[in-house]
Amino acid sequence: MAEENVPRETTGTVGSVESGTSEAAQVYLRFKSVFGDPNARRSRGRKRIAPVVGSSVPFGIGRDPRGLGDTINSLTMQLGWNSPLAQSELLASWTELAGEETANHSTPAGIDDGVLTVHCESTAWATQLRLMRNVIMEHIAHRYPDAGIQSIRFQGPNAPSWKKGPRSIPGRGPRDTYG
Repeated sequence: MAEENVPRETTGTVGSVESGTSEAAQVYLRFKSVFGDPNARRSRGRKRIAPVVGSSVPFGIGRDPRGLGDTINSLTMQLGWNSPLAQSELLASWTELAGEETANHSTPAGIDDGVLTVHCESTAWATQLRLMRNVIMEHIAHRYPDAGIQSIRFQGPNAPSWKKGPRSIPGRGPRDTYG
């Protein structure tokens, strides 16, 4: 009796069923013939996208891990930030570059068209630093070659100037115009 509930197929067509099987077994075999075996693997109709060669290979060329410093260096090279970064580093490390005593009496003001402008505490310090210009330029060229510094301009303390620009002609100067 236990064998009556077990579906049995004949060797004929897929849909043929022996007459001795139950109705549930016949329905099961009919569904199996129409929809296939549920245990069999079959494709779902989706196509796989072929991976791009070299992009997802875990150990391919160029996939080695890189340090953060190397990555930032290559980024600054690609974006052309080497010169501005070197210039700002030069301004930030003026004490190390010029020396402690010199840095106490002078401050770098900025860099404009390759000219480093340094404000000095007095005209005496400006004159002394003008005499040391070649030594300071050598230090800058050695430590910050990407900064693009071509010359240094040392200025004394800010005093009122009657000149209108860097190329004004010498004249009689200010006269008694106040009274």
